[in-house]
Amino acid sequence: MARDEGDRRWADALLRVVAAAEGRLDAVRYRGAKGESQRLVVVPYRGFGSTERLWVTGRVLCEPRLRPSAADDPIWRNVVATWRRFESDEVPHARVRVRAAEATLEVDADDEGYFETWIEPRAPLPASGKVPVEIELVHPTREKAVAATTEVLVPSATARLAVVSDVDDTVVPTGAGRLLRMARTMLVNNAHSRLPFPGVAAFYRALAAGRGAEGNPFLYVSSGPWNLYDLLVEAFRLHGLPAGALVLRDWGLTAGGATLPTRHHGHKLGAIRKALELWPDLPFLLVGDSGQADPEIYRQVAAEHRGRVLAIYIRDVGRDAGRPAVADLAAEVEAAGSTLVVAPTAWELASHAAARGWLAADTLPSVAAALGRDMTPG
Repeated sequence: MARDEGDRRWADALLRVVAAAEGRLDAVRYRGAKGESQRLVVVPYRGFGSTERLWVTGRVLCEPRLRPSAADDPIWRNVVATWRRFESDEVPHARVRVRAAEATLEVDADDEGYFETWIEPRAPLPASGKVPVEIELVHPTREKAVAATTEVLVPSATARLAVVSDVDDTVVPTGAGRLLRMARTMLVNNAHSRLPFPGVAAFYRALAAGRGAEGNPFLYVSSGPWNLYDLLVEAFRLHGLPAGALVLRDWGLTAGGATLPTRHHGHKLGAIRKALELWPDLPFLLVGDSGQADPEIYRQVAAEHRGRVLAIYIRDVGRDAGRPAVADLAAEVEAAGSTLVVAPTAWELASHAAARGWLAADTLPSVAAALGRDMTPG
């Protein structure tokens, strides 16, 4: 406990430095002369939706001055990039115009520059896998148009299941159970060095394909900050993880201090409930780790939506001190009509999925090969 408290104090101090220019100072800064001369950008996030409505979200910022990462970037460059992600100036109360599927609406951002909205197509969409979205800045105005494009994930007609995955210590190591380790990982790594756990990328590709080219949709849910969205999307692409919607959080960094998202339950539960509502015809696989509250959150999802959760997959990270053993939740999950599988690697989870017909058995050798390759230093 003393170590955790020490980690918490150090992490908070570290994030206070990162957040020195954040919060209310941004509104003052933007109203000044500097804000008028900076280039504004719309940063859209990949959303998710159905054939009848689409969830669109993003942020309006003054240009964060980031360049693509490289595999040989030194640590100092990664630290600078992380600083710039958090130091970037949001544009309070900006207004954007959203266009998708022949529908248009305008929405106001909050005081942190974030906006989100539902948009309803004029006619039901085909189940095509994704829908393009255009977002244009309406206010504040600039001589040159400020716009961006993104896409909303809509399950294809061939999809047989949906996968919800945690990110921190499930897909990539972050040390989310210890704040100092998490802060260090966030600062010194880039998309090239944020390697997924051995075999996870191959396992997820197999789940996305199912028993063929099914195109099963992925929703990644993390308590990490939206400031790291571009890094995670780039890392997923570089390391071959299926493209999916990614739901993060506003960490609420302000000049007065750092408010860390120590409670994950409501954020993750809300995102999963939204997906279950949007995709009522699909059963779900829920993937997480034993380091935080994933098992308890997923157990609640299974209880609330009986028959919708095929299985709960938990990567065992060996941090069960001070809480009931994750395996003890198995009976409750089974009573809710689902299955809890706790395993140390992606191989055991992939084998279970193959035995149930959720992925093709002939993909197992590729998962095994990737596991061995990923675990080999070099």
